[in-house]
Amino acid sequence: MSPMSPALRFFNPAALLSPALLLALVLLPACSEQQPPPKKIPELPVVEVIQRDQPIEIEMVGQTHGSSDVPIRARVDGFLDSMDFVEGHNVEQGDLLYTIDDTPFQTAISEAQGGLAEAETALAKAQADLQRIRPLAEMNAVSQMDLDGAVAQYEAAIGARQAAQAKVKQQKILLGYCQILSPISGRIGISQVEVGEYVGGASSGPLNFVSQVDPIRVRFSIDEKSYLKIARKRIDMASGKHSQDKSRSRGDLKLELILADGSVHKHTGLVVTSNAALDPTTGTFTLEADFPNPNGLVLAGQYARVRTNIEVRKNALLVPQRSLIELQGNFSVFVVDAQGKVEQRKVLPGPKVNRLQIISSGIKPGERVVLEGVQKAKAGMTIKPLVSEFDEVPDPSPSQKTEA
Repeated sequence: MSPMSPALRFFNPAALLSPALLLALVLLPACSEQQPPPKKIPELPVVEVIQRDQPIEIEMVGQTHGSSDVPIRARVDGFLDSMDFVEGHNVEQGDLLYTIDDTPFQTAISEAQGGLAEAETALAKAQADLQRIRPLAEMNAVSQMDLDGAVAQYEAAIGARQAAQAKVKQQKILLGYCQILSPISGRIGISQVEVGEYVGGASSGPLNFVSQVDPIRVRFSIDEKSYLKIARKRIDMASGKHSQDKSRSRGDLKLELILADGSVHKHTGLVVTSNAALDPTTGTFTLEADFPNPNGLVLAGQYARVRTNIEVRKNALLVPQRSLIELQGNFSVFVVDAQGKVEQRKVLPGPKVNRLQIISSGIKPGERVVLEGVQKAKAGMTIKPLVSEFDEVPDPSPSQKTEA
């Protein structure tokens, strides 16, 4: 074997590697020995369980009506001569609304008065005949038959005069119907007929409506469960349990009227009437309540909600509805302790109040529950709780409902 050349004798392989490559080869074992970074603890918003005396309200959907809604009808047939009101404005009882052409009725009165004159003439003649015959009959100058005939003629003439008088009175009444007056004070609507139309008759509908809107009446229906709650509350009030002044405790349940825009009517109302029984076809009970409406803000025909307080739960515990978890009819919440450990707790929910849920059992005052991200929480995990604020009152909306 030939001796190694001087060039090969002094060859160093490390000289062929760049400094960067050498540094990577040196640090590679050190990197493989480093530990993975610690796992980040999740952050979830939590709220503290609310404890307070909570009024429980029940809400019903209804429709407004005038406390008196009276249709205006023509009681006689004829052509409409005039319309003597402004549509959509208030009218007073006795105000002239419509006028019907009275020419045929004036003619009928004249004819009836002519018949009355004839009847009075016949009566005068019959009376004179009787006065003449009666003395003659007493002297036997005329027969008893003649006297009986004169008496009969006189009594028949009296009846004929009474019939003629009644006919004149009837025709005058019909003439009065040519002027259609407002039966009540209230607001009159848009006329269903125009001047010049023929009105009246058996098939004729109402000409208009007058609605008394102060007070405004609201008709609403409730289910059997709600009826029992309201009935018990009214019985308690009537017995004086909820009133210091027993002379005023008549079972009057104060109601609030919530309008279509979510605003609450300024005046509270009272139940004034109700059905005698539940409707077996729908299982509902109908009531009517009157609300003062001095400015005429509420009109008949509007949809509205009626709300009332049926009880007050002392020291009730409430959580946001979004914190509640439902699975096959079972409800639970995630409770977070002081160390951030999560526990899934079975609870028994009560009534809903705005965006809150009353919890009848399963939680304690001062505990914290997960507000949002319940799908990320698991029993036994540890989180970083972020105490959050919660707006329990929703924005006004016609679709809101408070359930009991």
